[in-house]
Amino acid sequence: MDQLEGRNPVLEALTRRRRRVARIWLDRGAKPDPKVDRILALAAEQNVALERVDRSRLDKLADGRVHNGVVAHADPLPAWTTTKLLDSLFEVGRSPLLVLADALSYEHNLGAILRTSLGFGVDGVIVPTARGAALSPVVQRVAMGAAEVVPLVREGLYSALKPIRDAGIRVIGADMGGVPLHLADLRGPLAILLGGEGEGLSPNLRSRCDQVVAIPLAGNLESLNVSVAAAVILYEKRRQDGWFNPAPAPGAAAP
Repeated sequence: MDQLEGRNPVLEALTRRRRRVARIWLDRGAKPDPKVDRILALAAEQNVALERVDRSRLDKLADGRVHNGVVAHADPLPAWTTTKLLDSLFEVGRSPLLVLADALSYEHNLGAILRTSLGFGVDGVIVPTARGAALSPVVQRVAMGAAEVVPLVREGLYSALKPIRDAGIRVIGADMGGVPLHLADLRGPLAILLGGEGEGLSPNLRSRCDQVVAIPLAGNLESLNVSVAAAVILYEKRRQDGWFNPAPAPGAAAP
């Protein structure tokens, strides 16, 4: 059973209905709030057991972590493999955009990458099975509900890269010494490969990239936090895809 902590993760789990929410504990002193009202309504609609408790009980359930007055227990999210994810995307004619992240040590980074991935229409995030952060309560809280939408694949990266490359999807690594990001062609199906927080891309992973890009920075700064780097690269990817081109005014002639 997974534990969800915070209003956004609990609300998204109830809204998306990709898994069963079994029980909710709510701060009895919670003030009226649209999100709390929606949680109450969806919990009643889905026959979820809900108990109003003192905040000290929530603090104990969350082991001292931030919970914003709501804790829930839910079934685990559906498991994905890279092959299963790609098959589901090709079945609906979608051009895949994937993020692979190697050995993220800090839960906040994985949560932030999931949230950013939702914002830029990423189809899945892939992290190693044996190393790095898992889908913990902290990850799900930082992701602000994005974990309920963006598939998270836990699979060895070398194993995951095989079906990606077999499908003809280009792999773009992010590391120092690469081509300046704005000069790289990021259009079309793409897998973005990020290294760990401290060491960057390993030589073995770097050798499996079709191209390596770097984010130009001012001053003596060598690199960005991995979740920030993911956001910058995804923005540039979607800029090249034409996401941000201004729409023509109504009635305006096409160029």
